[in-house]
Amino acid sequence: MSADELIRRAADVRAVALDDVRGAGSLDGLHDAERRAKAALADVKKGIKDVPGDQRAGVGQALGAAEAAVRDAAEARRSDLEAAARSGAAERERLDLSSLGRDYRRGHLHPVTQTWRALEDIFVGLGYSVFYGPEVEDDWHNFEALNFPPGHPARAMQDTLYVDLGEPEQVMLRTHTSPMQIRLMETQPLPIYAVIPGRTFRRDTMDARHSPVFHQIECLVIDKGITLGHLFGTIDVFFRALFGDVEARFLPSFFPFTEPSAELATSCPFCHKAGCRVCSQTGWIELGGCGMVDPNVFAACGIDSEEYSGFAFGFGIDRIPLLVNQVPDLKTLLWDNDVRFLEQL
Repeated sequence: MSADELIRRAADVRAVALDDVRGAGSLDGLHDAERRAKAALADVKKGIKDVPGDQRAGVGQALGAAEAAVRDAAEARRSDLEAAARSGAAERERLDLSSLGRDYRRGHLHPVTQTWRALEDIFVGLGYSVFYGPEVEDDWHNFEALNFPPGHPARAMQDTLYVDLGEPEQVMLRTHTSPMQIRLMETQPLPIYAVIPGRTFRRDTMDARHSPVFHQIECLVIDKGITLGHLFGTIDVFFRALFGDVEARFLPSFFPFTEPSAELATSCPFCHKAGCRVCSQTGWIELGGCGMVDPNVFAACGIDSEEYSGFAFGFGIDRIPLLVNQVPDLKTLLWDNDVRFLEQL
């Protein structure tokens, strides 16, 4: 192929490439047009080897001019396309202050927190003060002062989560809210009318009714002339404030820090003792324990049990939203954090 033919081919490729580049409708289309132009000019360049040496310069100049023209046209077209893209983005992202705002749904407190606050409100209405205690406790407040002697099963490693501080098995995550009874008797002037909610920890395997982290609430009263009748009456009033028209039931039991002690239960607020799935067809729902403060506990805190008496009762906060909402699994309530489920409660 002669030099003149190659020059004509370079001119034809240049004309087609310029039309292709200038007509590109997008940056991707422009990239394809540039690729096609480079391929066509490279094909022309292959023919230079067959042209006599003294004529190759003219062909090279024609190819260089074609490449420069295509490159300049591509840069100009790229600038136009990018400017158009920026303009379109600005229009799409423009804030229309005249349009209506997006409707955001308001959330709500977790069911356990709702129950926690409702319980506090009931006790405050009865004249009690609310106290909170440390979640990391020492052996004295968590066990010894509460009449749990060394060797008691509750001190076992399978029940208690110990913290690696100080002497072995002397610092732990509290296993109940009862240590605050001791702290209040050590620091607060008598009489004491206190309610103590909080988070507690035990080395339990997670299942439908157990969790290594759970919530309790505890009531403590210490005054002159306090009797078992005051305890039963307080619980009866409390249950009615929480569940409505229900009855309280007390069955003899044992707790190291109370004497006498009882398991407390409420008549089922859903079936009114007729028997249903919530109360396992028994008509009653067990909630926790109660009793008169043991004289040994008073002695540990330097209180004269001949002059003062008192009662305490407590139960798990988590069990109440389980019952009220008829949720079968504690894990679903405390650990799954499924918003689709929680927003229904």
